[in-house]
Amino acid sequence: MNPASQLRDKRQIASVGAEGSRSKAPVFVLGCGRSGTKLLYHTLLSAGGFAVYHAESNAFNLIGVRFGNLARRENRRVLLDHWLRSKLFHRTGLSREEIEPRILEECRNAGDFLRILMETIARKQGVQRWAECTPLHLLYLPLIKKLLPDALIVHIIRDGRDVAVSLDRIGWIKPFSWDGKRKLLAPAIFWKWIVSKGRRYGSRMGADYLEVHYEDVVEKPQEALARIGDFIEHDLDYDRIRQVGVGSVSAPNTSFHDGPPGGFSPTGRWKEGYSPANLAVFEGLVGQTLKELGYELGTKDPHVLDRTDLRRIRGTYMKYFDSKLFLKTKMPLRRLVITRDLSWI
Repeated sequence: MNPASQLRDKRQIASVGAEGSRSKAPVFVLGCGRSGTKLLYHTLLSAGGFAVYHAESNAFNLIGVRFGNLARRENRRVLLDHWLRSKLFHRTGLSREEIEPRILEECRNAGDFLRILMETIARKQGVQRWAECTPLHLLYLPLIKKLLPDALIVHIIRDGRDVAVSLDRIGWIKPFSWDGKRKLLAPAIFWKWIVSKGRRYGSRMGADYLEVHYEDVVEKPQEALARIGDFIEHDLDYDRIRQVGVGSVSAPNTSFHDGPPGGFSPTGRWKEGYSPANLAVFEGLVGQTLKELGYELGTKDPHVLDRTDLRRIRGTYMKYFDSKLFLKTKMPLRRLVITRDLSWI
């Protein structure tokens, strides 16, 4: 048997072994940015048994589209030349010698890259499982399940009105120039766009996909953790999680922090930031999605929620987001969209 065939057989055997146990399957904690993905990811790490990696891997949304076909060794070499200089690598706790040979010899796609990376970290830390929390990976769920068929997906969803306020504050999603004075439009529609895509993809994954609300995680954590723990077949002991407190779990304003009674709450913050007129516009844009997810609208007049101009604005932004995603995943056009060097991350 030639070396290439031997390598392929080894990878197939490893894949079959991984798929054989749900309790060891990788877990993807995904959602729209500012929806609590990091909190839930750190919750899993605090429970123990997961590899600890304090970074988003960006394996599918950046690495998998930036460096071309990873079946070509020269592309893997270019990937490593950039990645090994980045914060993404330095946060792994690995040495170059521990990871470079496997990437060069075994990696053929973004799924291979992520699996090799996280398995190597897990082995070094003496655990058997890993989780991942790059929010934009929600847009790549079909590819993730194709390349990592045993992956379990936890989609954390937060009230879009709170998400938009947070996205606007950090300036991640910019409105069109002519909408500069209505700065919450773009974050609102982005939330609807990415959450809807995630739910549509997830609906095809059967028992390997779970939706959980951020509000339940922070307000009813024991119930939420029990549900998630059953889904991923992992002991998410609430007391242990509070005691270990990895990352944002031990930070203020979460259900795991003993703050003062009646203090700041991370849910329902939108109620302080919207005038009735602004709220009507916001809910006119994404109100149907909010209702589908079980969130009560503040605007009661159905005519206000069904304005023609808002439908047109929503359609324009949705097409814009779709177009950006299309360009990002096509060669050579993706070179125009992805310009960041990994050393910036």
